[in-house]
Amino acid sequence: MAYEGILLGMGNPLLDISAVVDEDFLKKYDVKLNNAILAEEKHIPMYEEMANKPNVEYIAGGATQNSIKVAQWMLQIPGATSYMGCIGKDKFGEEMKKNSKASGLNVHYLEDESAPTGTCAVCVVGGERSLIANLSAANCYKSDHLKKPENWALVEKAKYYYIAGFFLTVSPDSIQLVAEHAAAKNKVFSMNLSAPFICEFFKDAQEKVLPYMDFVFGNETEARTFAKVHGWETEDVSEIALKISQWPKASGTYKRITVITQGADPVVVAEDGKVTQFPVILLPKEKLVDTNGAGDAFVGGFLSQLVQGKPIDVCVKAGCYASNVIIQRSGCTYPEKPEFN
Repeated sequence: MAYEGILLGMGNPLLDISAVVDEDFLKKYDVKLNNAILAEEKHIPMYEEMANKPNVEYIAGGATQNSIKVAQWMLQIPGATSYMGCIGKDKFGEEMKKNSKASGLNVHYLEDESAPTGTCAVCVVGGERSLIANLSAANCYKSDHLKKPENWALVEKAKYYYIAGFFLTVSPDSIQLVAEHAAAKNKVFSMNLSAPFICEFFKDAQEKVLPYMDFVFGNETEARTFAKVHGWETEDVSEIALKISQWPKASGTYKRITVITQGADPVVVAEDGKVTQFPVILLPKEKLVDTNGAGDAFVGGFLSQLVQGKPIDVCVKAGCYASNVIIQRSGCTYPEKPEFN
């Protein structure tokens, strides 16, 4: 089967602890709405408090894993996708393995004995979400695991790679190995800007791998932060997407394409020196359940068509379809079968 293992993701597997909270809860833990941050000492009691809420849900997540799960769901081809990351040897880790295998992913987790499985507090207020990630074991991923023959075989087999920017905080050398392999073998390597703090505080690591990126994904806030960090005097998302697409490349096989989502506003796609905007599927406010995973789902939908060689407009449509499905449900979850055509 030509599609077996065609798409490989690497990232920080996190068990989402998702609950509806109120403004006071956000204030108490000094959390901004619609942001993604790494947990500090002051955030630690939050996980216990959320776990005790009556409406709490546990969902196997982490940005890259979400995208790969959605791509797998859209493809409906067993074994089309693989994923690597680090979990702990504990009940949350077992939950993660069960959940990801049920999603049809071929997972090769590194299991760390010393740290608990990473968790992400998903605080939902009025359908909008804030993410506070406590990486724990996810932070322990090492490139030695990637280099093991049974794992490197997944790299060799894949023709498309996707890694969220969050993984730059954990194992930049693993990213570099995959990026260089993709460039050498004329394969397609894609990453996500992922969060403003990645663009700000992991600028050097991001810049080092940017020449290898054939696709760059992100949202408008991340794009504007990227521009600010690089001293570009503009807030214009189209202009920023264009500049990112024109950043020098390490391999000349593919021209870089930048894809920026803007919530309910059109998706901006920059390629070949021009920008195209694609409308999203608008959703009445009362149908919005939770925006958690919307961006991840967009990427998953997009990649599901890209690996089949579909044109960019179809990839964007699939991305919009997938994120539209996800925001009408709690967490990054989906019905049994997609209805995309």
